[in-house]
Amino acid sequence: MNSLNTASLVNLLGFTVGVALYALLLVMVVRHRRTRENFSFDFRLLATAILGLLWNAGELVAVVLKDFAANGQVSPALLAVSYSALGFLPSVVVHSAWKNSENANNKARWLTLAAYGLSLLATFFHFQSVVFDNIAPSDAALLILTGGSLALLAGLLVFNNRQKLENKRVWIAALLIFAVSALHLSSHTEGTSWLVELVAHQSSLPLVLAILLQDYRFAFADLFLKRALSLVLVTTAAFGLYVFVAAPLLHYHETHDRNDTQAIAVILTLWVTTALIYPKLHEFAVWLVDKIILRRADYQHLRLEISKTIERQNSIAAVLDETCRQLAAALTTRESNWNEIAANAKNLPSVVFDSRRAEIFVPVAESPFYAIHLNDFSGGRRLLSDEIAMLEAAALLTARRVDALRVTGERFEQKIREQEFSKLATEAELRALRAQINPHFLFNALTTIGYLINAAPDKALATLLKLTTLLRRVLKSSGEFSTLGDEIELVESYLEIERARFEERLKVEIDVPHDLRNLRVPTLILQPLVENAVKHGISKAKFGGTVKIFAKLENEADKVFLSINVHDSGAGANVDEFRRNGQEGVGLHNIEQRLLSYYGNSAAFEIRSETGKGTTAKIRFPVSDAD
Repeated sequence: MNSLNTASLVNLLGFTVGVALYALLLVMVVRHRRTRENFSFDFRLLATAILGLLWNAGELVAVVLKDFAANGQVSPALLAVSYSALGFLPSVVVHSAWKNSENANNKARWLTLAAYGLSLLATFFHFQSVVFDNIAPSDAALLILTGGSLALLAGLLVFNNRQKLENKRVWIAALLIFAVSALHLSSHTEGTSWLVELVAHQSSLPLVLAILLQDYRFAFADLFLKRALSLVLVTTAAFGLYVFVAAPLLHYHETHDRNDTQAIAVILTLWVTTALIYPKLHEFAVWLVDKIILRRADYQHLRLEISKTIERQNSIAAVLDETCRQLAAALTTRESNWNEIAANAKNLPSVVFDSRRAEIFVPVAESPFYAIHLNDFSGGRRLLSDEIAMLEAAALLTARRVDALRVTGERFEQKIREQEFSKLATEAELRALRAQINPHFLFNALTTIGYLINAAPDKALATLLKLTTLLRRVLKSSGEFSTLGDEIELVESYLEIERARFEERLKVEIDVPHDLRNLRVPTLILQPLVENAVKHGISKAKFGGTVKIFAKLENEADKVFLSINVHDSGAGANVDEFRRNGQEGVGLHNIEQRLLSYYGNSAAFEIRSETGKGTTAKIRFPVSDAD
């Protein structure tokens, strides 16, 4: 193959690839426009796609017509259109550089207008040459584009000197290539070598490749690059098999007795081998594009990260927010959010998607249900099968975490409700117990006064006054707790009333240290014990007896307990007798239930009775740090 044939092949392949790439860019611009309701295209990208298509398609037709036309001549008007399209591409590049600049200014704006002016001037010279000389392209127009591209490059470097380097690379490279291309085209050196053809005629390819990689890299890689690499790899494999296997065997075949059957078998074997290795070559091309060029995330690792991250979240909103954030970062979406939905996600597809958005339903066990939205995929990205599987797995992980939080929350709320119900029940029970103790005490005191009226009328009035004072003290305290000192004073008042009846037969000893009298104790916790001591101990003894009340602190297992004892020196009685005497519902049972409600199993209540030695009732409960 001579140099000229190689150059023609380069042109044919280059313009074919150019048509495919600019057509892909046009499709991406149309599919990924800002809104669907109107024609809100990106003007610069749309203009680039149309101009690139005109240039490459026009030149491709020209290359074909040179071989198939009757006289080998190409219409000058066709060439003028294609070269004019090429001349406008530098203007679009300058326009894009100005619009994408962080510090766009009027000077850069005038530079853009100057660029379009130069392109219009070059177009004018092309069509003037067609009209007057019947030739195209115009040398003057190409020289204008050469000098204009360099001048525009210098102007952009001056006016956009603050722009980031990565934002400059596309338009710097494009303008330099256009300048060199126009210079070669104006020098009439095209067609002499494949390198000249590559530089002169294929100057638009780097621009479209840069735009596709910058703005639509996922679409470019998925739709074009994977197939192109697969084709290159299989072509290389076929070429290698032919050069290193088929050609030596066929040459050896020619030096011996010819057997066409064997030669055909060799060719067929190599064809089959090429077909068998193509799937592996395609897998390698896909891996190369996904991992090296696009740098897609490791979706198995991503699932593990999502699982670990959402396990640390303690609210449903935080779980959904974190899932949205990680999915948006992995799939390069510009917007992500979630919302509650009325429909049952179990009856809907797990992932619904198109070229612009994806909706992932979170399959929780019960309502409310949720949906995660990923909108505006960058780079024209398409969701692949492994990405859809990853989204389904992420939705399932999120649903399980949401269900776990709901179960935990429901259990916590149930526990709170149970505690609230228990508290209300306890308060009601305590109010009922207190309502029992007050009238019971009053009835016993009135019984004593009634006895005095009959037995000692002169003491009845004094005792009634004491009862009045005692009732004021009892009714004054409406709380569940009082101090030990107040309870002792109440018991002393009660015993004063009882002395009016028993006189010298009743003796009282109280041994409660002064520093313990400020401790908090349940209200009316001692009076029933003193009453039982008088009624069942002193009243049944022929010569009466003594009621002793003493209190002390006890330490046990790093806790402090208050121990209060009420002892009578009566004849003693069986403990079961106290349970059978009809007082259980008001007296002893009342004390047991109140201690259990206030202190639980930490409190203790016991009665010990010995014949001839009397009876001792003991209550014991913990003392708080505040007390």
